Amino acid sequence: MQVTLETINQLDFAKQQQLLPAIVQHPYSGTVLMQGYMNPEALRQTLASGRVTFYSRSKQRLWCKGEQSGHYLALQAVHTDCDADSLLVVALPQGPTCHLGTESCFSDNQSGNQNDNQFAEQPLLQHLMRVIQQRQPDAQSGSYTERLLAEGSKRVAQKVGEEGVEVALAAATGDREELLNESADLLYHLLVLLHSEQLELTDVLAVLHQRRR
Repeated sequence: MQVTLETINQLDFAKQQQLLPAIVQHPYSGTVLMQGYMNPEALRQTLASGRVTFYSRSKQRLWCKGEQSGHYLALQAVHTDCDADSLLVVALPQGPTCHLGTESCFSDNQSGNQNDNQFAEQPLLQHLMRVIQQRQPDAQSGSYTERLLAEGSKRVAQKVGEEGVEVALAAATGDREELLNESADLLYHLLVLLHSEQLELTDVLAVLHQRRR
């Protein structure tokens, strides 16, 4: 059930001392960003303001995520589970969600620096995009991605075109295995092109989200 200001009284706050666990999820990538707790007042403020607000058990007060950092969570929707005793908060992060500087608080990274471990719980394409973003064109490590980025957007765009043709040819000849392989190559090169143009996978997902409406 989607939660609104009119349906807050249908939630079972009494079960857990007036606090419900609230899982925050990215609306486009599906990444779980963080978990907090909401009492009725925090939920009302979240729905009324459009910025995700929790009840801080340590501060013993309402806490708007980003009130100090400016990294707010822009509310998209709130849903409750079948027992009406937990919340799924769909929100668009305006900057890193975790205080360590990472997108998600469920990262294995404890230092705030990007590394492969932090991508373990992310959707695969989101994970791949982050790995691509780590590749620097001047790193001279021999990485194919680094060499491709060093050649510039025009070369990357050319590779996207070539892989698109390969996908079409594989489909036209009925070679299913080659179709899968070439499709994987196409997706990879498309992500590299997005990165070279300083765009995110979530920017594309946002366009698809708008078209769905």
